[in-house]
Amino acid sequence: MTARRVRVGIVGLREGQSWAWKAHLPALRALVDRFEIVGVANGSRTSAEAAAGAAGIDRAFDSVSALVASPDVDVVTITVKVPHHLALAKTALEAGKHVYCEWPLGNGLAEAEELAALARRQGVVAVVGTQARVAPEVQTARRLVAEGFVGEVLSSTLTATGGAWGATIETEGGGYILDPANGATMLAIPVGHMLAAVREVLGGVAEVSALMANRRPAVKALDTGNTLPKATPDQVLVSALLANGAPLSLHYRGGMPRGVPGLVWDIHGSEGDLRITGPLGHGQLVPLVLEGAAGAERTLRAIEVTSTLGEGTEAVSATVGNVARVYQRLAADLRDGSHTAPSFDDGVDLHRILSAIEVSASLGQRVSVATRARRE
Repeated sequence: MTARRVRVGIVGLREGQSWAWKAHLPALRALVDRFEIVGVANGSRTSAEAAAGAAGIDRAFDSVSALVASPDVDVVTITVKVPHHLALAKTALEAGKHVYCEWPLGNGLAEAEELAALARRQGVVAVVGTQARVAPEVQTARRLVAEGFVGEVLSSTLTATGGAWGATIETEGGGYILDPANGATMLAIPVGHMLAAVREVLGGVAEVSALMANRRPAVKALDTGNTLPKATPDQVLVSALLANGAPLSLHYRGGMPRGVPGLVWDIHGSEGDLRITGPLGHGQLVPLVLEGAAGAERTLRAIEVTSTLGEGTEAVSATVGNVARVYQRLAADLRDGSHTAPSFDDGVDLHRILSAIEVSASLGQRVSVATRARRE
């Protein structure tokens, strides 16, 4: 790539309500020195025009195919619901475009593998939005573990609440997350995001033994008052063995926390401990706090964390900041030929862990996870 700004076309931008509007739009504008939003494509020309007009973007495309075919688009950002990721990402990859696809990469492991293989054949930069792994607290924890702050990692424990998948859901229109066929389950979204962070800090997962349960088979939509069926689990418990031999315990439960942190991740080592906490189990969305103690210290202390976004971005939220950090890495990879952003291959490794959890829970057996070694 030349020194000019990277030109991005967004698929799935809707004023005030879409993930692209809430996170990708402000993230790209925080990196205006590196990125330029050149156009929008939605399900219809009318929808694209409304979104582009509201966002002050010059161009609305007639279709996703038209956006992908445009020589003015370098990167196609896909921010729609999971069942559409495969077709849209394939269209972009087959046209030779670089891609930023939101997580989950595919609706299950097979789709993710297909997309990653296509991205490799095309020789493009293909990035998946596992933003929790680039959070400054996670990156600082990774550095401290690598530097020996905790000594040998002996074990790790992660407990969290999923936010959704509880007794209620905000809108009836959001009920697609209640059907596992749509690939937007508690396991896939918050658990997946945080397992990406676990891999970032502690390395791969070798084996899992899992139990999942759907304790609330019906939920209430707050906007309509209607009761909706829920077929996806709201309890995910995993006993895992990390590739380094340390055990990992994970428990996610649906709903919101009551007066306690919604996310607590402990890393216990022979010489010290680290703890990451947050108000909700979606580590990619919420502000996190990193604490630690080592050696003779008996009380956890706050550990200083520095943002990597640079001047002028201090005021962005954790949600926007983490999306921007993935874009920041994407820009570096395009410029330098490096591999710093979460790739489609990384996404496949994560899908393999989630698939192993599902198989283990279904069979009641311990299951091995075959993944690539983490790329440094």
